[in-house]
Amino acid sequence: MVSWIRTVPGAGWRRGPGLAALTLAAALALTGAGPAAAEQGPDSVADLAEKLIGAVVNISTTQTVAETRQVPLPQVPEGSPFQDFFDEFFDKNGKDGGNGGNGDGADNGDNGGDEGGGDEGSDPRKVQSLGSGFVIDPSGIIITNNHVIEDADEIVANFSDGTKLKAELVGHDAKTDLAVLRVKPDKPLTAVKFGDSEHMRVGDWVMAIGNPFGLGGTVTTGIISARNRDINSGPYDNYIQTDAAINRGNSGGPLFNEVGEVIGINTAIISPSGGSIGIGFAIPSEIAVGVVDQLREFGETHRGWLGVNIQEVTDDLAESLGIASPQGALVAGVTEGGPAAVAKVEPGDVIVAFDGHAIKTMRELPRLVANTAVGKEVSITLIRKGKELTLPVKLGRLDEGEKVAAAKGDEPKAEPPKDQTKILGLTLGALDDGAREKYHFNAEVKGVLVSAVDPASAAAEKGIAAGDLIVEVAQEEVLSPEDVAKTVDKQKGMGRKSVLLLVSNAGGDLRFIAVKID
Repeated sequence: MVSWIRTVPGAGWRRGPGLAALTLAAALALTGAGPAAAEQGPDSVADLAEKLIGAVVNISTTQTVAETRQVPLPQVPEGSPFQDFFDEFFDKNGKDGGNGGNGDGADNGDNGGDEGGGDEGSDPRKVQSLGSGFVIDPSGIIITNNHVIEDADEIVANFSDGTKLKAELVGHDAKTDLAVLRVKPDKPLTAVKFGDSEHMRVGDWVMAIGNPFGLGGTVTTGIISARNRDINSGPYDNYIQTDAAINRGNSGGPLFNEVGEVIGINTAIISPSGGSIGIGFAIPSEIAVGVVDQLREFGETHRGWLGVNIQEVTDDLAESLGIASPQGALVAGVTEGGPAAVAKVEPGDVIVAFDGHAIKTMRELPRLVANTAVGKEVSITLIRKGKELTLPVKLGRLDEGEKVAAAKGDEPKAEPPKDQTKILGLTLGALDDGAREKYHFNAEVKGVLVSAVDPASAAAEKGIAAGDLIVEVAQEEVLSPEDVAKTVDKQKGMGRKSVLLLVSNAGGDLRFIAVKID
């Protein structure tokens, strides 16, 4: 079976979010690609490779990690005569230490050998990792992937001429998986520059240089296989897909166009075994340039912020909203006091254009907003209850330290709400004090409580669950089960095949759901 994995220095393999059967071997080498097709590109790339290879570096990192017990302590009956024996044996082996790693990078391609071993609580061990990077400024600025240097205690840049320079971290961004390093050379370094990825086409020739499996400067060629790939690795996915052969250890290395400009940063591959099968992914330069500039200037990113929670417009949602075809980003919630709230954007609005750029799918909007300067005033075009509207919005700055929902305690028992109504496979009740206590809704929240869901209903298929709150029906506020029933009957009388519900959970997360009308 194929699985999607990103490797992180010193951490082994991790399953990527959302892909049950893909392996994104990305830790210092990911961006896979099979052999370049014959007769693709120029007859020889020797001159171009010779000019560029000096700007590509091998990134070596060392990370200190806490040791964990490799063999669990056997459980013996209390008072057993063997208890003292086992305690003495495992305590002795824990202090002496276990076997170190093999140092050949065969474990995950990004991590090298380690030192130490033994019992939990013993001395920490060192984990070494290898990846790639490239110089963009002769003074010593190097670009790589964030996952290549993440949590590293020491970073060393190894150049093709044998020079080794200790690198310091200037800034990093986990959301785009980019990092900027700085070294202090004795003389100007060979550097490369970013090119224009936006106008690269499927079928265009590309060349990758990197450090696969720790082998050092390796050159491979191929073509752009696809563009705008979303591999569920982050909120701004927009990868270039290539078949240029890339393996573990290539992560952070450059993907060049035919004139030697960097149009991508190799980041991930899909592979059943961790080796190249011809499907690799690179961060396009159109995304990287802005992030790199901000990291160099501020040490962090300054992204635009709109202040909305959005979701995809599906076929059934489009029908419920009265939109001819699925398009845009559906606003499920608006952050109080945020730029969108100030501009009077409302839940249920469908944003179809942002700053002159059409929004065809939901995932395009976060990327456009993030790439827009903080404080810039832009126009957004939206559809509200079937009518098109244009609003001016002044963007704020995305707060990277977003609050994490507090853990909920044990739910107290409460009597089920009275005066219940059944409709759309939902059992609805009033949001009384008992229900607020049971499901942790505060006093300001309004809506109609879902106390039970028919498991065979369309509502259950859409993920509505007991404890959810129906806030709106067909973009009209509802405060009682009777309000829900009347609005659903009204929609049915208008010939609607489904009705649009705005649903909230106890944490306040809003989402629109289109439920078929029986």
